[in-house]
Amino acid sequence: MAENKEQLDRLVDDVKRIRDELEVQMHLAAAEAKDEWSGLEKKWQRFRGRLDSVGKVAEDAAEDVGEALDQLGSELKKGYERIRSML
Repeated sequence: MAENKEQLDRLVDDVKRIRDELEVQMHLAAAEAKDEWSGLEKKWQRFRGRLDSVGKVAEDAAEDVGEALDQLGSELKKGYERIRSML
């Protein structure tokens, strides 16, 4: 009987320890995701601003701007996918 109680106590201790560790990791992951989101929002605003200006530039310059937009868009997509994997 005492042996079963000791096993149960060890199990409870192990579960509590794992739970506490995960709780800290979840908090840190949430903070990391928020930081990532904040940086991506700044890039999103730049992206939208540049996208709006593409229609206003000459055709020869539009190709260069289009390449830059493509690169920035790819960075945004990867960043948002990183956040999705954190959640």
